[in-house]
Amino acid sequence: MLSRKAKYAIKTLILLGKQEQGIMISASYIADSERIPKKSLESILSDLKNAEFIYNRKGLQGGYHLIRPLDKIFLVDIVRLMDGPIAQVTCASAYHYRRCDECPIEETCAIRDLYTEIRAADLQILSRTSIASMIEKERELAEGILGVA
Repeated sequence: MLSRKAKYAIKTLILLGKQEQGIMISASYIADSERIPKKSLESILSDLKNAEFIYNRKGLQGGYHLIRPLDKIFLVDIVRLMDGPIAQVTCASAYHYRRCDECPIEETCAIRDLYTEIRAADLQILSRTSIASMIEKERELAEGILGVA
């Protein structure tokens, strides 16, 4: 399951991605417009900054903006940064594999097999989905619902 932290990070990047290049957006604006608790947002912004997705400047004209191009920020990277492994069970993880104590013969475990397939599908989708494509999807959904172009 996608954590709130990862969801908030994606929402933050989408908001920043909709801004004109170089425009600084304040943390309070992000929190208010995306309904993200300010305490949670502080941690998220720090993580995104340390991972070099965003830049921040302090002061009166300060705020945050994206460093990377929108089409080079993929959800797989954000989810891994915020939540860790993509796999929902450790025995199905590619990078954080850990054998289950209760499984005598791992190769015959139907649970592991299923969750390995789920991880592969999740990984494929998250790896090809960029912030740019998420912004485009929002526009398409708004056009479909609101009839707005």
